[in-house]
Amino acid sequence: MAERNVLKIIITGEGGQGVQTIGELLAEAAFQAGKQALYIPNFGVEQRGGVSVAYVQIADEAIGAPKFAKADLLTVLSKRSAERTKGYLRPGTIYLYEESALEPPVIADRAVGIQGYETIAPEGFAKMVGDEAGPAPTPPADQAIRPIGIRAAATAKAELTPKVFNIIILGAITKLIAVIPPVRVKEAIAKKFGTKFRENPELAALNFKAFEKGLTMIGPRETEAF
Repeated sequence: MAERNVLKIIITGEGGQGVQTIGELLAEAAFQAGKQALYIPNFGVEQRGGVSVAYVQIADEAIGAPKFAKADLLTVLSKRSAERTKGYLRPGTIYLYEESALEPPVIADRAVGIQGYETIAPEGFAKMVGDEAGPAPTPPADQAIRPIGIRAAATAKAELTPKVFNIIILGAITKLIAVIPPVRVKEAIAKKFGTKFRENPELAALNFKAFEKGLTMIGPRETEAF
């Protein structure tokens, strides 16, 4: 990873895809690794459902401002969340996007209480990966950004379970930014879902397998680009 004072990351997708869980786990793992970390959740104006955005900053020294205008890494999990956050792109931004040919689940903005999905464990996201086939997402045409597409949704559905889709994304981000030891992220996962894991050891195995799968989706070429 190129040297930066503060690493600015955005993760965005539909409410229910586990976006906030990714942001929270990244910040917790960074803190436990001795970094400064700041995580700010944003659910948009809908209040219930709709696009969910997680802002994460990681640094070796104190982070000066809670907000930022441009992202070093923008992780996009749905088409309309891409539209919502395109203003954070700058020349050189890494654009990590989900490119499976599956329609993401879209929760109606008028649904009541759906946003609560963000506060529970991934196993609650029964429909966090869509079942319907659809056109594969594509990155913006802007040649100044650096797109990296991964098929996390298709992999989760075919090889694991849709419930761990967001943990695959977490693994890919961890490998890409290369500032947090993967073992720290796994510890953060275990800490957050400890009760669930003790009740269901199989769930723990699934989450850790998903995390390892995400790590493998980013190769040396992509990490060098970052």
